[in-house]
Amino acid sequence: MFLAPTAFLASPEQIERLWSLKESLAYTRWLATHHYENFHVVSLLLPKGLQQDFYNVYAFCRWADDLGDEIGNAAESLRLLSWWRTQLQEMYAGCASHPVFVALQDTAARRQLPIGPFDDLIKAFEQDQTVTRYRNFDELLNYCRYSANPVGRLVLALCGYHDAARQELSDATCTALQLANFWQDVTVDLEKDRVYLPLDVLERHGYPLQALFGRRFDNRFRAVMQDVVGVARELFLRGLPLAGEVDRRLAIDLDLFSRGGLKILEKIERQNYDVLASRPAISKMERVGLLLGALRRRAFSRAA
Repeated sequence: MFLAPTAFLASPEQIERLWSLKESLAYTRWLATHHYENFHVVSLLLPKGLQQDFYNVYAFCRWADDLGDEIGNAAESLRLLSWWRTQLQEMYAGCASHPVFVALQDTAARRQLPIGPFDDLIKAFEQDQTVTRYRNFDELLNYCRYSANPVGRLVLALCGYHDAARQELSDATCTALQLANFWQDVTVDLEKDRVYLPLDVLERHGYPLQALFGRRFDNRFRAVMQDVVGVARELFLRGLPLAGEVDRRLAIDLDLFSRGGLKILEKIERQNYDVLASRPAISKMERVGLLLGALRRRAFSRAA
């Protein structure tokens, strides 16, 4: 029986178990396809030869995320994230024992995945335990460098792309996706006492934190959201050319992520920037439309 991270940690049997490569691959596949927060990292559009590698990378991210967000105690999360970093370092030294790292070890070697992006993700989850406010966009974008951009770089590397030009476009897209998620989930983050809206933007428009925690929507908050939505949109547009620089199947996924993020920004605008009253979300029909649009753009690009 396989267990999600928090249940796994509570089971001495799972922790002390010697995991074979076959069992470890099955575990990461199970985690990627059964976890309650699974975001379908392995698209049906990706080659089957890449799917297990994506499962393995996803499992690392899922564990790091849960160690940061599901423990309920910042000090304990920091201890566990430090342990997770040790497990990562041991994997790169050829001594993997945890099932995620037993599975990931071969992927990292075959796909030439550097340790840096994995370590950066752990840094982001560590920062979540101690930082809940960002003074300006410079601080927030620096956080995204660790929390979002490494994922895009790992995806590119899994698909054989290691050049700086594509990584720069990927960084713009991943940061934009992170920002769009922040603006979509303002109230969700407030429940965790986290504010990703830059404090200087709030101050510029005379909107205090007390009003934010009081869910007070007015012209000041609307102006704040107009500013931050504009920053995210600019980053999305900057990263869009990446879809034309990669394999067609990966291009469709990238196009979907970018257009989906832009759709979230559009929905925020359509509800007059009031994300305090309701969370903007993309419907199933809209998702179908985004997929058809991505397929059409890739087909046209290939023909051209």
